[in-house]
Amino acid sequence: MGRSELFALEQAAMQSRDNVAEICFKLGMFYSIGGSVPADKVAAHKWFNLSASRGNREAVSYRRELANEMSENEIATAQRAAREWIVAVAH
Repeated sequence: MGRSELFALEQAAMQSRDNVAEICFKLGMFYSIGGSVPADKVAAHKWFNLSASRGNREAVSYRRELANEMSENEIATAQRAAREWIVAVAH
């Protein structure tokens, strides 16, 4: 998946009201694995955090596993990005 597809999925997460947890989980997977885009632990943690906050239990496990590979600063950055996303969606 390329950047344009990821951007479209991120936009869908912002606009959807029904399957946000699943969309956020997919984004977390894409960023954690990498592939056609570089892996990004901070972005992956952010999306798993958002998915987990919407009830996805699998995201909780992936977020925890990922956090074990991250510095405290990276985790704080990811958490801040998740909060900023929530505020942006609310407006």
